[in-house]
Amino acid sequence: MQSNGKHDLIKRACGFASPFRIERGEEFRLRDIDPGDTLHLGSEDKDRAREALSMGIELLAEFQDKLYAQDRWALLLIFQAMDAAGKDGTIKHVMSGINPQGCQVSSFKAPSPVDLDHDFLWRCMQQLPERGRIGIFNRSYYEDTLVVRVHPELLQQQKIPPELVGKDIWKERFRDIRHYENYLANNGIIVRKFFLHVSKKEQKRRFLERLEKPEKNWKFSANDIRERAFWDDYMEAYEDMIRHTATKEAPWYVVPADNKWFTRVAVAAAIIETLVSLDLHYPKLSKEALEQLDQAKQALLSEG
Repeated sequence: MQSNGKHDLIKRACGFASPFRIERGEEFRLRDIDPGDTLHLGSEDKDRAREALSMGIELLAEFQDKLYAQDRWALLLIFQAMDAAGKDGTIKHVMSGINPQGCQVSSFKAPSPVDLDHDFLWRCMQQLPERGRIGIFNRSYYEDTLVVRVHPELLQQQKIPPELVGKDIWKERFRDIRHYENYLANNGIIVRKFFLHVSKKEQKRRFLERLEKPEKNWKFSANDIRERAFWDDYMEAYEDMIRHTATKEAPWYVVPADNKWFTRVAVAAAIIETLVSLDLHYPKLSKEALEQLDQAKQALLSEG
């Protein structure tokens, strides 16, 4: 990719990502983000968007190679969403060009008995990316401020001493998360969080598609319908979560998710914007190391 073209792509990427970046949570309202927003791009722009995504994937691969070689920073990408919002597809498409050796995906389902014998951050801590790598959390410790909040009976399963479960427990968890993510940032682990914001109408359409197409039946769970009944409670929980945990060090991107092609472009743009900010480069070798390389080259050339 030519340098001018690369610069233009990076500039365009910032334009796709910045409208959905939330750093000051107290000013955020979920209703201000339209799940169907495509930044004025119409369906006729899908092909151009897919081309931009392809170029973005190429650029991500280049940045990831430098991240791995430099071995100083780590990048943690957290994805949260309602069912059928497209987390799996977004991760699959956006990260398709990344070297598997430098990337790890962790999916967090219902906690196991071992998980429940630890604090709510514990199981995610075990999966943090090493330096030079990209870690992806498909759901995360934020579930303990979402599904556990919507279903308070789950809180009882966490074996927390009753005297520690007060009316301010969610504010306390938000505070703990802010401190934890600030700690990660101070140790070179960059955190970027994505809420894929799908509408209730679009979720219904996708659920029906899963039911009507045999090849998609496996994606459907009866629990999806049960959770859909708590839609308003989840929207309130998501808004409160973002308002209390969006910071400059660990911002949220509330990405419209009704149009998958746009969601993927916006997510890729946000990741590119983040990696650009790290000023990544390949390690510079010392004079002695360069001399050793030259000696090795001469030895190979002299083999005849």
